[in-house]
Amino acid sequence: MNKPAGKNAWTVKIGEKGQFVIPKEAREMLDIHPGDTILVLGDVKRGIAIPPKSMMEKYISMIFGELS
Repeated sequence: MNKPAGKNAWTVKIGEKGQFVIPKEAREMLDIHPGDTILVLGDVKRGIAIPPKSMMEKYISMIFGELS
């Protein structure tokens, strides 16, 4: 099966403290570096998502706009 350009999937294990390591390939693809702040979105039906840093402000505005 051919994967679409720019899309990947990885598996990770959750440690005893509930932590996991973002795979190196994912960090490189999403330009994530040590010390960066990332946004983690959660939805009971759709799961967890980490949007690109360039979209963080847009998502935060959308989330808080819905809460007002």
